[in-house]
Amino acid sequence: MSRNPLLESHELPPFADIRADHVVPAVETLLDESREAIDRLAQQAAATPPTWENFAAPLEAVNDRLSQAWSPVSHLNGTMNTPELRDAYQACLEKLSAFGTWVGQHEGLFKGWQALKESESWATLTGAQQRTVDNALRDFRLAGVDLPADKKSRYGEIQSRLSTLSNQFSNNVLDATQAWHKDIQDRDALAGVPESALETLKALADAKGVDGYRITLDFPSFFPIVSYADSRELREEVYTAFVTRASDQGPNAGKFDNAPILEEILALRQELARLLGFDTYADYSLTTKMADSPAQVLDFLEDLAHRAKPQAKEEFVELSAYARDELGIDSLKPWDVAYASEKLREARYDISQEQLRPYFPAPRVVDGLFQVVERLYNVQIEQDKSAPSYHDDVHFYRISEQGKPIAGFYLDLYAREGKRGGAWMADCRVRRQTESGVQLPVAFLTCNFTAPVGGKPALMTHDEVTTLFHEFGHGLHHMLTKQEVADVSGINGVAWDAVELPSQFMENYCWEREGLDLLAKHVETGEPLPDVLFERLQAAKNFQSAMGMVRQIEFSLFDLRLHHELEAPSASDVQTLLDDVRRQTSVVPVVDFNRFQNSFSHIFAGGYAAGYYSYKWAEVLSADAWSAFEEAGIFDPDTGQRFREEILEQGGARDAAELFRAFRGREPSVEPLLRHSGIRAA
Repeated sequence: MSRNPLLESHELPPFADIRADHVVPAVETLLDESREAIDRLAQQAAATPPTWENFAAPLEAVNDRLSQAWSPVSHLNGTMNTPELRDAYQACLEKLSAFGTWVGQHEGLFKGWQALKESESWATLTGAQQRTVDNALRDFRLAGVDLPADKKSRYGEIQSRLSTLSNQFSNNVLDATQAWHKDIQDRDALAGVPESALETLKALADAKGVDGYRITLDFPSFFPIVSYADSRELREEVYTAFVTRASDQGPNAGKFDNAPILEEILALRQELARLLGFDTYADYSLTTKMADSPAQVLDFLEDLAHRAKPQAKEEFVELSAYARDELGIDSLKPWDVAYASEKLREARYDISQEQLRPYFPAPRVVDGLFQVVERLYNVQIEQDKSAPSYHDDVHFYRISEQGKPIAGFYLDLYAREGKRGGAWMADCRVRRQTESGVQLPVAFLTCNFTAPVGGKPALMTHDEVTTLFHEFGHGLHHMLTKQEVADVSGINGVAWDAVELPSQFMENYCWEREGLDLLAKHVETGEPLPDVLFERLQAAKNFQSAMGMVRQIEFSLFDLRLHHELEAPSASDVQTLLDDVRRQTSVVPVVDFNRFQNSFSHIFAGGYAAGYYSYKWAEVLSADAWSAFEEAGIFDPDTGQRFREEILEQGGARDAAELFRAFRGREPSVEPLLRHSGIRAA
C-alpha cells in the first residue's frame, strides 16, 4: 500500500504530498485507532484511579493526532477547493460527526473524567488542567451522556445531519458566488470604477481567455462596482446577483437554494436543544458563553440599538438629501447606498478608500503589521521559505522570542477561484505538552484581498488593512498562548463572546499615527501617509458609524431571535422575522428579493449560531481594553506585556470576565465603545 502523508507525524503539513484520495483512508484509519485507544483508556480508568498522566494526557494525544490530519484537509477544502477534495471532505463529515457523538456519550470516558475530578490527585492539578476537566464534564452533559439510549441515538443522528447540512450550505454559497459573472467589452460602461479595480476585472477576463473585463461576485470584484460604478443599472444588476445568491430569487433562482437547508438546520437545532433539556437553541448555545441568558443578550442589543438608531436615522436622512441634491437620485435604492456614501465621504472629507490604496502596498502592510507586533510583545517574526506551502501566494512565518521559536503561521492573502470568501483564522497545530516537549502552535491566516496584477504589488484599501490586523489578532491569541493543555490552549476553551477581543483590539493600530507610520508608505515614492490624508482619515473614521452599528445589531438580533423564538420555522417565517428585526433596527431601504439569510454562513455554516452578538459583546471589551493603551501610550511596553500575560497567554484557562478584570482592574464599560464609534449618548 502506498504511503499516506496524513498518517505520518510532521511539524508542518506536507501539502505537496496530500491528495484527495488520501483523505478518506486516513480519517477511517485514525478513527478506528482512536476508538480503540479511548476504549482502552476508559477500561483502565475503571480499574485504576485515573490521573492526568495516565488518563487525560494520553487522551489529548489521541485527539491531537486526528486533529493534525484533519486540519490541513479542512483548510485546503476552504482555500483550494476541487470537486475531488470536496467529495472526500464531505465523505468524512458524517464519520467525524458520528465519532464526536460516540466520544461525547462514552459513559466509561465520562466516568473516567468524573473519577479524576473526585480523586486525591485533583488538588495537584494546575488551574488549566482543572478547567479542562470541568469543561469536559460540562461537554459530556451537552452531548447527551445522561440521555436514555433512544435519545442518545437521536442526538447522534441530529449532529451528523447538521454537519452535512452546514457543509452543503457553505458549498451552495461558494457555487452560487462562482456561477455568476458579467463580461463587459466597453470600458465606458465601467465609468467611475477605479483603475486598481479595472486591472483586477481585466485580469479576471484574461484568466478566462475573454476580452474586456469580467465582474464576479467575489468581494474584490463586487465591492468596487456597487461602490463606484456610475451606471445605476450596472450597480443594480450586480447587487441583485449578490443578495440573491443561493436562493429562489435573482439570476440563478432556485439553482443553489439554501432555503430548505436553513429550514432543516433550524428545526434540528431546536430539537437538539429540547432533547438536552433546554427551552431553545439559544439557551443551549449560551451555556458555554460569557452572557448568562438570551434575555441578557437581547437587553444588551436593544440598549445599543436605542443609543445608535436616532443617529443612524440622521445619517441616512443626510445621505438621502445629498443623493437627491448632488447625484440626482430622488429615491435611494439599496444598490445606491454604498455609491452615494462613497461620494458623500469624498465630498465631506476629501478622502476615499481608493485614494489611500497607493499608501498600502501589501508587502509593506505585512511588514508594518509585524513591526507593530514585535514592538508590542517583544517577539521577532521571520519568513521561512523552506516550509511546505499549498500555493505560490502563501507564505510561512516563524515567531521567536529571544532567539527561540514559539509559534508559526501561514499567511494566505488573496482571493482566487476555489477559495471561499471572507477572512478567518484557523489552527493548524495547537500548543500542548507532549512526551517529547512542548508542541508549538501554528495558525492559518486567510483573507480575500485583490491579488497583485502585472508584476506590481497588490494595493490594499484601509478596510482591508484593518481586516488583516483583525485576523492577526486572532492568530496572536492562538500563537502567544502559554497554556500547555490543548483544550484551553490559544482560543480553545475561550467563551465565544470573548474570542473577538484580541482581534478587534488589533484594529486600533490602523487608525493611529504611530501605527500607520509603520505600515503606510507610498508604493512609488516610499513617502509616509501625509498629515492632511491622516487627518481626513481620522475625521472620516466614524462616518456613518451609527448606520454600521445598527447593521451589526440587525444581524445579531436576527440570529438570536431566530434561535430563541421560532420552533421549526419555514423559509417564509425566517423572512418575516428578518423583516421585523429590520423594522426595529434598520434605517436603509430593503428590496423584497433580498435573501441575505441564504448566504449568512456565519450562523448556518460557521460557529456563530445564537452567537453573532459576540462581535458587539467583545467590542465592548476591546474598546475598553484599548482605552488602557490610550491612557498609557499605544506602544507602552508595560501595558503591552500585561495584555499579553492577562489575555493572550491565558487562552481558555480562566474565565473571560475574570481575565478582563485582571487586565483592566474593573468591570467592562460600554462608554469607550460609544466614544470610539462616535455614537452620541441617546
